[in-house]
Amino acid sequence: MPYDEYLSERIQRVLDSKNQKYETKKMFGGICFMVNDKMCLGVIKSDLMARVDPEENDKLLKKNGARPMDFTKRPMKGYIYVEPKGIDKEEDLEYWINQCLNYNPKAKSSKK
Repeated sequence: MPYDEYLSERIQRVLDSKNQKYETKKMFGGICFMVNDKMCLGVIKSDLMARVDPEENDKLLKKNGARPMDFTKRPMKGYIYVEPKGIDKEEDLEYWINQCLNYNPKAKSSKK
């Protein structure tokens, strides 16, 4: 199943409204938004993939629609999937994007 292009457009609008520089990369069968050359957030099928502060992980998993990212069948701390019901409202989507952008300066870059 391809990724949700409408969700991708919504993310782009929020990032653009914040004058946030980013690049997009096709990844995991979806699309990833790279900020400062680091994976920041993305869209996998119909879910938002959020890279968040691992110290906030447990608190954020209590939010509507959030679940551990288990892409490799093992939960990855600091990565959360958010189902459509958790990001239907623009303010909810922006909340998650802000979580990702706030963590981005502390996130480690992937090896090139």
